[in-house]
Amino acid sequence: MIEDTIAAISTPPGTGGIGIIRLSGKDVFSIVNPIFRGKKNQDLSKVRSHTIHYGYIIDKESKKTIDEVLVMVMKAPNTYTKEDIVEINCHGGIVSVRKVLEQVLKMGARLAEPGEFTKRAFLNGRIDLSQAEAVIDIIEAKTDMSLSTAMDQLEGSLSHRIGEIREELLEIMAHIEAAIDYPEYDIEELGYDRVRKRIEEIRANIHRLLDTADSGKILREGVKTAIVGKPNVGKSSLLNALLREQRAIVTNIPGTTRDVLEEYINISGVPFKLIDTAGIRETEDVVEQIGVNRSKEIIESADLIIMILDLSTSLTEEDMYIMNLIENKKKLVLLNKTDLPAKLDKNEIYNRFTQNEILEISAKNREDIERLEETLKEMFMTGKINMEESIMITNLRHKDALIKADECLKDALSTIDMEMPEDCLSIDLTNAYKYLGEITGESVQDDLIQKIFSQFCLGK
Repeated sequence: MIEDTIAAISTPPGTGGIGIIRLSGKDVFSIVNPIFRGKKNQDLSKVRSHTIHYGYIIDKESKKTIDEVLVMVMKAPNTYTKEDIVEINCHGGIVSVRKVLEQVLKMGARLAEPGEFTKRAFLNGRIDLSQAEAVIDIIEAKTDMSLSTAMDQLEGSLSHRIGEIREELLEIMAHIEAAIDYPEYDIEELGYDRVRKRIEEIRANIHRLLDTADSGKILREGVKTAIVGKPNVGKSSLLNALLREQRAIVTNIPGTTRDVLEEYINISGVPFKLIDTAGIRETEDVVEQIGVNRSKEIIESADLIIMILDLSTSLTEEDMYIMNLIENKKKLVLLNKTDLPAKLDKNEIYNRFTQNEILEISAKNREDIERLEETLKEMFMTGKINMEESIMITNLRHKDALIKADECLKDALSTIDMEMPEDCLSIDLTNAYKYLGEITGESVQDDLIQKIFSQFCLGK
C-alpha cells in the first residue's frame, strides 16, 4: 500500500482561466479540510463521491483567504489512481496556484514526482504499463490520427492483443512442464510438429504487430523533414508557406537563418516535423558556421530531405555539395522560383534524380504548395500507413520487446530442429513470455518503470 499523499499543479504554468491542484492518497481529506472553507462547512470526507463544492482556500495560520475555488471530490476506488483524489480548481495565474499548492504542502502532502499520478494508477492495477505510456502519446498527439491511435492503446487494444499472445505461449509452456514434472501421468504429448505450428502462428501475430511499427513511429513522432539548400534559395519561404504563417524571417540577404527552426504540420493525419536549416555554404562567420554544422547533422538523422534549388540561378559548387550529402537519403528535390526566368540547367537535375524525386514549384504559389503537400502525403501514405489498422506499435520500447520475444521463439524453433530436450524449449518460450510481459509491465524491472514515468509532465 502506498502510504503518502501527493500533490501537484496539473495545469500548464502561466496565466489562464483555471488552475488545478491535484491531490491523491489516503490523507487528502485531512489535508484539504482545514484549509477549505465551504459555503455549507461540510466535511469533504463525508460528501458524495464525484461532486464539486464551492468555497475558499484559506491560509491556516493567518486565516486570510487565498482564493475562491471549486473543490472536486473523488473517492477510491473509482478514480484515476484508485486512491482518494481531491482537485482544487482555483483562478489561473502563477501566484494564486502556487499559494494554494503551498498550503496543501504545509498540511502534509508531498510534491508529486513527474508522472507519479499515472504511476500510481499503474501500481494500483487500474492500467497496465502500455496504457500508462499511451497517456503521454495522448498529451503529445500532433494529429487526429495519432490521437485516435493513442486512445485505442489507452483503452487496452494493445494490452489485449499482447495478453492473447502470452496466453497462447502459457498454454504450450504449461503442457510441456506438466509432461516433464509428472511423467507418471498419461499426459498427452503435444509433439514437436504441433508445437512448431503453434509457435509459427504466434510469430506471425508478432510480425503483424511489428509491421505497424514504422507507421506507428510516424504517427507518434512525425516525419522528421529537413529543408536544406544553399542560402537564399527559399527554405524559410517554403516553411512559412507550409505553416500558413510568417514563422521564419525572410530577406534577400544570404545567411539570414543561422539556427534551426522546428514546426509541425498536419497533412491528412500524418504529422510532419519541418526543420528549417541554415543555408549550407562555406563561411567565416562563426555563428553562421555553427548553424551550417547543425544542418549537416540534421541531414544525417532526418526521415526525409527536402532540398531546394533556385531555378533563377545556375548550379553552384554549394548545390553540388549538398546533392552529394543527400545522395543516399529519402529526398524530394524542389526546383523553386518558377515565377522567375530560369537559368538553371534542369536536365542536369533530371539526369541525377528520378522523376518522382523532383517537383517544380514557386513557394509563393498556393496551388504549388498544395501539390507539394499531396506529394508528401503520397510518399508516406502509399502502402505504409494502414488507416484501418486498429493496433499500431508506436513505442520503440514495445518494438524492442517484440523483436526480442520473436528471437526467443526463433531459437525455440531451432531447438525443435535439433531435437533437443523439452526443458531447453521451455527456456526459450519462458524468455519470450517474459519479453512480452515487459510491454504491459507484468515482467518489468523497477528502474525501467521509474525511467518511463520520469518522462511525464508534473501533475499527470
